[in-house]
Amino acid sequence: MIIYTIGFTQRSAEEFFKALRSSGAKHVLDIRLNNKSQLAGFTKQDNLRYFLKQLVNMEYHEVPILAPERAILKEYRKTGDWSKYERDYLKLIRQRQVEKHIASALLEEGAVLLCSEAKSIHCHRRLAVEYLAQMNPTDTKIVHL
Repeated sequence: MIIYTIGFTQRSAEEFFKALRSSGAKHVLDIRLNNKSQLAGFTKQDNLRYFLKQLVNMEYHEVPILAPERAILKEYRKTGDWSKYERDYLKLIRQRQVEKHIASALLEEGAVLLCSEAKSIHCHRRLAVEYLAQMNPTDTKIVHL
């Protein structure tokens, strides 16, 4: 099984949707804390739902259980301490038992975790996908689009 991740910043809509299409995945799991902001541009929740269906025949799923809490994000932005953010976010998703709330069929059919950061290295989507891969009993490959 392959689980993909993607960020939308620093990408044109064309690049973004081409990357999604090339993945072959069937589902986009929106794990952003703020997915309704005007700053989200073409990935604003209602727009994205429409674009995904029309342009790449993918289903949109809002998955707030994988979004960080505002307090954790605010502290990271203030301190820049990625190690602490990582520990706090992983503790949060373990406490939420996120693996019990995400249908395995979504992941098996092909899923892309969506967040805003251009690169996955300092983004919670990387932490989330690594956690989900560890919780999955089958071999799981991670691909950052």
